[in-house]
Amino acid sequence: QVQLVESGGGLVQPGGSLRLSCAASRSIFSINRMGWYRQAPGKERELVATIISGGSTNYADSVKGRFTISRDNAKNTVYLQMNSVKPEDTAVYYCHAYFFPSRNDYWGQGTQVTVSS
Repeated sequence: QVQLVESGGGLVQPGGSLRLSCAASRSIFSINRMGWYRQAPGKERELVATIISGGSTNYADSVKGRFTISRDNAKNTVYLQMNSVKPEDTAVYYCHAYFFPSRNDYWGQGTQVTVSS
């Protein structure tokens, strides 16, 4: 089991940057995959980016080249660096942890990101 707490959300202007953090209650070294998802009003939750324990990453096409996911095992924290943000990036961003082979997964409470001038 793991608790996830997101932080770093807020209001940012188009073209600006923001860094989200996800602090885990236990060592993330043993978490097979961690990721960021987002949900905009009236839309389904969608994948933003994932990172596996070996370090490989995966991104949604809409954020490739703009967002970067990383993990700091020593701090039990996963980050999402968001650059060149657009109004369509506005959403609640959720941290996710997935364990294999149990397939257990956990979610944070979410952090709001609003991109507006």
